[in-house]
Amino acid sequence: MVLAPPFGEIAAVLIFLLTYVAVAIGRMPGVGLDRAGSAFLGACLMVAVGVLPLSQAILAIDFNTVALLLGMMILVANLRLAGFFGLVTEFAVRRAHHPLVLLAVVVLVSGLLSAFLVNDTVCLVLTPLVLDLVLRLKRAPVPYMLAVAMASNIGSAATITGNPQNIIIGSLSGIPYGAFAAALAPAAAIGLGLTVVLIALVWREEFFTRTRLVAPPARRVRPNRPTIFKALAVSGLLIAAFFAGVAPAKAALIAGAVLLATRRIKSEKIYAEIDWTLLLMFAGLFVVVAGLDRAVLGPRVLAAARGLQLGVPAVLAFATAALSNLVSNVPAVLVLKPFVADLADPRRAWLLVAMAATFAGNFTLLGSVANLIVAKRAQARGVAIGFRAYFLVGAPLTLLTLLAGLSLL
Repeated sequence: MVLAPPFGEIAAVLIFLLTYVAVAIGRMPGVGLDRAGSAFLGACLMVAVGVLPLSQAILAIDFNTVALLLGMMILVANLRLAGFFGLVTEFAVRRAHHPLVLLAVVVLVSGLLSAFLVNDTVCLVLTPLVLDLVLRLKRAPVPYMLAVAMASNIGSAATITGNPQNIIIGSLSGIPYGAFAAALAPAAAIGLGLTVVLIALVWREEFFTRTRLVAPPARRVRPNRPTIFKALAVSGLLIAAFFAGVAPAKAALIAGAVLLATRRIKSEKIYAEIDWTLLLMFAGLFVVVAGLDRAVLGPRVLAAARGLQLGVPAVLAFATAALSNLVSNVPAVLVLKPFVADLADPRRAWLLVAMAATFAGNFTLLGSVANLIVAKRAQARGVAIGFRAYFLVGAPLTLLTLLAGLSLL
């Protein structure tokens, strides 16, 4: 079925809006579909009504992005199953003898790991580990949970492999891994420092104290050391390959394949750790945006967008931040794709979008998937992170990090 104009354009807009509302609120209204299912349904509807032929829908999926995400997920799965994250957490906490030092350690660990590994998976792994340690130390858990989420968002801005939106931007823009890191790592470093300061100021009774931390009895950790050594060696080679200019998707897939070839961890356990629904959501969103682009966006729309002054760095950054909080950062990046490509300096514009879309995730508790992961995992242990508690730190942190990023870029 192919709808004649203008019904094809109307159908494309309606499908796009319905899909993005579902992605923004987490489910399809009136239907039991999550974000991934909603994106998949939207993609299929674009094909069903003839907005995109099936052949073009398949070509619309950026398999470089999907491949890079898959390879990084396999790497993180190996590190998690081998007990690496538990070792890092125990090692760090035993060197933190004051609540403020512990906060800085949590921010540093979360930020650094998220800079090279996908931040959503880092939050999935770190949240229960940090929460367990904080409760054993008899400290207020909420500020440390905020530290995990906010530092993960900020640290992930530093590299192409830090978060899903950066992975997409890296693929769309062609910016080399090293150049991307050189541009955004300084802003991320400033942001991590601001995270410590703002959380400490809001939670003064927790951190401005003379109380010393007494390390609790160590939990028995049974790490699979050979697997950890292998995964770390592969990680080091992978990061070196990124900086050497090897295509990130190619390097990540090879690294993932090498790590799958082991006798110590059954491959089924690794497959169970991979977020297949996230990959499905990405594929669906690529098709939905491509349908809108083909049916609606064109030279006239792009010409009209020039009047919005998106070429002005501050306008682009704050527009990206606002859109990211309306529909989430990954969909925002895909929506901005044709407009950024039309700008005079698309490379610089993509770096601004990457910075703003990522830092905007700290504005509210609903601002990023990483935040929701931390909140849900904490709630499962009886620790509730309120919207107000998050916003008191997240709103000023977002504004300050955006201004810092703008000044550096």
